[in-house]
Amino acid sequence: MVRMHHLLAVASVLLALCSLHTVDSSPYDKIVTHSRIRAKNEGPNVCALQQVMGTKKKYFSTCRNWYKGSICGKKAVVLYECCPGYMKLEGMRGCPAVAPIDHVYGTLGLVKATTTQQYADISKLREEIEGKGSFTMFSPSNEAWEQLEPAVRSALVSNVNIELYNALHFHMVNRRLLTKDLKNGMTIKSMYNDLGLYINHYPNGIVTVNCARIIHGNQVATNGVVHVIDRVISTVSNTIKEVLDVQDELSSFSAAALASGMMDKLDQPGHFTLFAPTNEAFEKLSPGYLERIMADKDIIAALVNYHLLNSVQCSEAIMAGSVYETAEGSNIEIGCDGDSLTVNGIKMVLKKDIVTTNGVIHLIDQVLIPNSAKEVMDLMEDSQSTFSDMVSELGLAAAMGPKTEYTLLAPLNAAFTNEVMSTDQSLLRFILENHILKLKVTLAELYNGQLLETLAGKLLRVFIYRTAVCIENACMVHGSKEGSNGALHLMKSIIKPAEKSIYEILFADGRFKIFLSLMESAGLTELLKQEGSYTIFAPTDEAFDGLTEEDFALLTSDVTTLRTILLYHFSNGIFINGGLEGRVTNLLKTIQGNNLQVMSVNSSIHVNSVDVPDSDVMATNGVIHVVKNVLYPADLPVGRQDLLVLLQKLIKYIQIKFLSGFSYTEIPLTFIKRTITTTTHYFETVPEVTKVTRVIEGEPTITKVTRVIGSDPAVTKVTRVIEGDSTGTKLTRLIEGEPSITTVTRVIESEPTITKVVVQGEPTITKVTRVIEGEPSITRLTRVIEGGDRDSKGILSSGPDFSKITTIHGNPNLIDEESERITKIIKEGGRVAAARRPPAAAARRTPAGIRRRTTLARRHNKPRE
Repeated sequence: MVRMHHLLAVASVLLALCSLHTVDSSPYDKIVTHSRIRAKNEGPNVCALQQVMGTKKKYFSTCRNWYKGSICGKKAVVLYECCPGYMKLEGMRGCPAVAPIDHVYGTLGLVKATTTQQYADISKLREEIEGKGSFTMFSPSNEAWEQLEPAVRSALVSNVNIELYNALHFHMVNRRLLTKDLKNGMTIKSMYNDLGLYINHYPNGIVTVNCARIIHGNQVATNGVVHVIDRVISTVSNTIKEVLDVQDELSSFSAAALASGMMDKLDQPGHFTLFAPTNEAFEKLSPGYLERIMADKDIIAALVNYHLLNSVQCSEAIMAGSVYETAEGSNIEIGCDGDSLTVNGIKMVLKKDIVTTNGVIHLIDQVLIPNSAKEVMDLMEDSQSTFSDMVSELGLAAAMGPKTEYTLLAPLNAAFTNEVMSTDQSLLRFILENHILKLKVTLAELYNGQLLETLAGKLLRVFIYRTAVCIENACMVHGSKEGSNGALHLMKSIIKPAEKSIYEILFADGRFKIFLSLMESAGLTELLKQEGSYTIFAPTDEAFDGLTEEDFALLTSDVTTLRTILLYHFSNGIFINGGLEGRVTNLLKTIQGNNLQVMSVNSSIHVNSVDVPDSDVMATNGVIHVVKNVLYPADLPVGRQDLLVLLQKLIKYIQIKFLSGFSYTEIPLTFIKRTITTTTHYFETVPEVTKVTRVIEGEPTITKVTRVIGSDPAVTKVTRVIEGDSTGTKLTRLIEGEPSITTVTRVIESEPTITKVVVQGEPTITKVTRVIEGEPSITRLTRVIEGGDRDSKGILSSGPDFSKITTIHGNPNLIDEESERITKIIKEGGRVAAARRPPAAAARRTPAGIRRRTTLARRHNKPRE
């Protein structure tokens, strides 16, 4: 009875302590709870553990390890033990009793840490941990003391009052800390010179102290709590940098860290894990690699950062392979194989858990090289070996040096069929060049409609779909990588750049004559030729079997009906098989307006339940999928009986609805691009003296002569326009001051040619420009030299001597001579006219600086076209 009361009292104390921490339990507490649930059939307070076969290691397992039945790749057996704080009673099922509560010294015996209990006794620590206070003791298990190096253990035992006492104090904290209080990344002061203890509390329930795992936690004592750990821990005072500085076997990595500028980071406070390659690991690198990358700070920094994690990963916390992000930005997988750690699936860790003040170091025997520190050619793996070998054999690798940026679109080995491999080498080289881009383009930089220029000079189109990224007819598979000088994308098939338009392909094929004829009848042929991005399900001639001439006449008699049917075969955008989401219905809106229902199953396409025998025929303006049926929207009725009968001959895979009086909506052809082409011919020669411009424009209608003689800027300009019949002549004279420079401009107009002749002063460059539009008929040049009197009809009756008129027809050699004669006559005519002018006329002379126009003859002509 007394014993029962004692047990109840102990239970109440334990529950009181534990109840303070049940509001939000830690991962360790949760994993223990799950272990208790797994063992509920074994009785109360029993926990299920897993023990790695062949070892003494036991774990409260995660669900992942429990259902796999293994830990670190090794088979694990299930054990059932009392949960922490409970014990068995003889003759009773499970663990119904609460362990007696005692001081820390006595509790060490309860958790079977008898070696620590013994060392506390001989080092005079017993009195302290039996007395008043609140302590946390991280006690090494008996096995942990046995694993300690004999020389170290001997040194401790030989100096129990100082070394052993200080070592035990380093395992203690002067306050009670349950596992819930041990937060990940926290540092707590030990009772030995306040040196730090570095705590990590992992999501899988593992709790470590200086990378020693707590294997039995939360054994509450009257003056504290005891946690049993799996190794003896030692004091820590160095940073990662300081360890690198003093470890001779890490001198190569230390040099790389210095060159990268990362050494300062490794000397600062933080929580890091460094996988440090030994000098022997660097000696395994290909010759010249380290020297080459040491000259590039970005690459060497990427290499160093790839060995660094921004978290502390103690070896005992790793129970299975997990992926971690490195400081370089890419991921590595850290796993375990028995007692060994693995990196990316490879056993390479030589020494584990070198604890520092800012993290932990694991020594490895291989240098980890991230993709960002590799050339693109080195990124290819076995699945792309055929492409890699062919690039080298055909001499293309030489163009892709370490300083050249490029992108490889590498098809998988299966894409290189016997047909491809039997291709002529020059053509095969051209094919491979179309898989090499001139620039570095990462996966994140690709967008729909983007054009990528290849080494062969072709422009490849990019198509972005919900579940795929495709380039022309080929889609990518997962595994794109980014190297130091470019990017690598893996392709399912060989890329075949488009060479012809949809129209050219269908026309050359020969199976689509009826479809092309109907497109022409509907006025839609230009849609097949114009630039754009279209998906067309093109029906072959076979699709129209059974139609008579009368049927075709009926089909083409109503252009709206014909366009409705034909445009249902077109969709805006390019949709290839690889871009369609598999095993679901992909809805493609057609130009007609209704949707096509497209499914991709086992690399084949079905549209509206109709098979597509040939798919992904790439064109410069879209993609062609071949069908042997005419497609028609199931939800679109027909309003005419004759048309219903015709469509029922064509379309047998659906039941077409009839709705009397229904008519199709006219479809505006706004998607047809109209192009107007204008051609202009320019002819230019350069003689030595004279500049002539001729413009010829159809039938002349007006003859106009304008004479301008001025003082300062002393320019005399005569412009003659001779158009058609000379019966209507308009002459305007403006005489200002004394001329010094004479300019004669002739414009000859006829249908449909315009000729313009300009003669200026003393030019040094002669330029002839002809702009000819249409067919010229007659070019006529008539010179009117002087003005004169008019008769009552406004026609010149006196004045210039027309016997002196010279006609020049297609003879530019007379221009100089004629220009001089015209200039001389004009000058003389000006003086004669002034002498003959009556006084009244002189009185009406236009004031200086004001131009006056005198109309000598007027004629009404047809408006100029």
